[in-house]
Amino acid sequence: MVSQFYIKSDSGSVECQLCPHLCKIKNERVGVCSTRINRNGLLELTQWGVIASSSLDPIEKKPLYHFFPGKMIYSIGGFGCNLRCSFCQNYEISQYVPQNIDSLRIVSPKEVVMKAKIHPNNIGIAYTYNEPTISYEYILEVAKIAKLDGLKNVMVSNGYINKEPLSVLFEFMDAFNIDLKAFTDNFYRKYTGGRLQPVLESLKEIRKSGKHLEVTFLVIPNLNDNMDEAKSMIDWIASELGEFTVLHLSRYHPAHLVYNPITPIETLTNIYHLAKQKLQFVYIGNVPNIEVENNTICPKCGNVLINRAGFYSSLVGLNSDGCCINCGFSVVTIEEF
Repeated sequence: MVSQFYIKSDSGSVECQLCPHLCKIKNERVGVCSTRINRNGLLELTQWGVIASSSLDPIEKKPLYHFFPGKMIYSIGGFGCNLRCSFCQNYEISQYVPQNIDSLRIVSPKEVVMKAKIHPNNIGIAYTYNEPTISYEYILEVAKIAKLDGLKNVMVSNGYINKEPLSVLFEFMDAFNIDLKAFTDNFYRKYTGGRLQPVLESLKEIRKSGKHLEVTFLVIPNLNDNMDEAKSMIDWIASELGEFTVLHLSRYHPAHLVYNPITPIETLTNIYHLAKQKLQFVYIGNVPNIEVENNTICPKCGNVLINRAGFYSSLVGLNSDGCCINCGFSVVTIEEF
């Protein structure tokens, strides 16, 4: 399979145009993500169709709280990532790419869709676990088939993708959850190997597309938990994406190359209360039995719309259109439940 987005040069090298790294790749070499190789001027995918993990998950686990709450979604992921986050919470597959895939089973796009369709209460397919961007051509083919079969497509991503390939996805993707890892370029360069601005541009493009968008912020002690930086991030989300943007504050656990202590509850609740000054929908994740309100409340009349216990939701105040039964305010994306 040949990549859709790259430029050839007279010297025989190629420049990948999929993500902001714009890797210049010599013959028989790979780019940053290690999943695209230059073979005599053609940029080829090295692991098309390889699935590292698959599971039927509650949609809330993605996390998506305002997109078909209470439903399940068939989730798939491969190997690798185009960022090198030293704190990666899923590093076993995202920071590893098999060198030889000949012994690995290839799952065709039709087979993925077939598996998704047999699961009860399943709304579609989530491209998650590792970074789906690096499997762009594969997930696009899966998503096209899934959409024809009436399934929803969800992308859980770091948002590190160029504008043109992202715009192509809008025809087939229904929802995005984007990890906003910090709000300083220095953090992105030092701890992820990327840059902040391209992620912000992706967020704005998704918002303009009209697709469902939720944002996740993993709060890491002593790295990105500065309250002034958090305020800047929240202000930006409110002004550029809107006050009804769903923000998930996720608790960090020591992993991969970073062994900072687990995020204190106090830090999460402080950022939560700061965010609630500007955003209507803020939730704390990776913390069981937290006292901070994680139910969904109607911002117009205060009616309780969704009660949550862990990843499971009870739709107590919504009508069949996803609107508040008390005042009619539209809150979630939902067609039937």
